[in-house]
Amino acid sequence: MKAQRGENDTRTRILRAAAAQFHARGFEGTRMHQIAAAAGIRKSSLYHHFRGKQELLFEILRHTVEMALAGLREIADADLPATERLRLAVRHHVTSLVEDLDNVACFVEEGRALAPQHREAYIAQRDEYEGCFRRIIEEGAARGEFDPVDVRLAGFAILGMCNWMARWYRPDGPNTPEEVAEQFAALAVAALGGRQGVPVVAKVR
Repeated sequence: MKAQRGENDTRTRILRAAAAQFHARGFEGTRMHQIAAAAGIRKSSLYHHFRGKQELLFEILRHTVEMALAGLREIADADLPATERLRLAVRHHVTSLVEDLDNVACFVEEGRALAPQHREAYIAQRDEYEGCFRRIIEEGAARGEFDPVDVRLAGFAILGMCNWMARWYRPDGPNTPEEVAEQFAALAVAALGGRQGVPVVAKVR
């Protein structure tokens, strides 16, 4: 049991190190020896756990979207007005991104680097995630909570606004994750014609 736990701990450490390297250097610019060094293991030990960068990237993306999807599905299925569900969905997305920045940045930025044998599974998970946002928007428009809108483009716009945080957000920046999440949620609702004011967060710069 201890050996298995140690094995799992090492794999987790490797995946975290790989996500940080991919975020900092990009998938193509990262070498296996750099991941091994960041994880504090030998390169030969790294290959004992993962066959290569493709397997590492796929595991990072799979884990990231599975963690985020569970909460998003619950929000999308909740018996709440669409305006409230969209607000909660955006807040969930932003806080998930900040709490797991390296992994989510890989999901946002590096999915295109996946090899064909992994890409289909990645696209299915990505589409399910985006589909939760589109369903909320579509139901809100149908009920008159939102203005009529191209649901697909609206989903892209909202997720694009949030995902750009992977480029600019810094933990030591002027705004807390909660402040960013709250303002982005209000902006998303207001952009679709929802009746919710946008809070002013003056520290954004």
